[in-house]
Amino acid sequence: VLHNQDNREHDVLDSDDYYQFQGGLSAAVQRISGKKPALWHGDHSRPERPRPRPLALELDRVIRSRMLNPRWLLGMQRHGYKGGFELAASLDYLFAYDACTDEVPDWSYSEICKQWLQNPQTEEFLRSHNPWALRDMAERLLEAHNRGLWCSPQPGQLEHLKDLVLSSEHQIERGIEGQRW
Repeated sequence: VLHNQDNREHDVLDSDDYYQFQGGLSAAVQRISGKKPALWHGDHSRPERPRPRPLALELDRVIRSRMLNPRWLLGMQRHGYKGGFELAASLDYLFAYDACTDEVPDWSYSEICKQWLQNPQTEEFLRSHNPWALRDMAERLLEAHNRGLWCSPQPGQLEHLKDLVLSSEHQIERGIEGQRW
């Protein structure tokens, strides 16, 4: 199953379109044939030099270069509520790609948890600007673990996520006055 992309303005974790089409087709092929198909990403942003690569490598590239890039995280924080929404959306797309293709490396969940939700600065940003995104990301990571997509959390990560779900839900229900959201 090959997905071709002719620009670098977006990556495979920027939109639900990518996992819906490639992940859905992958799941359909596997269901019908009984075999997991080979999954490829075709980078055609430079038509004179197309670069096909296995989907696993493309996901790894996006996870490392964008999702775990401290400059990108700081950039998202400049966008307040919408920045928090974009973080949560990227995690949702990663999770969905994994659920459809089983191509997301286990370590990525631990690193996202560590750099996003266990980082006091990022947690405070989310708590101040978009506590719904904070809650949703903690729930999504717990779901990844419960569904067997994230098998090796670091010590304390699951407990931290459970605490985040409860504390952010409490914050949302209280409707703290003076919040920017």
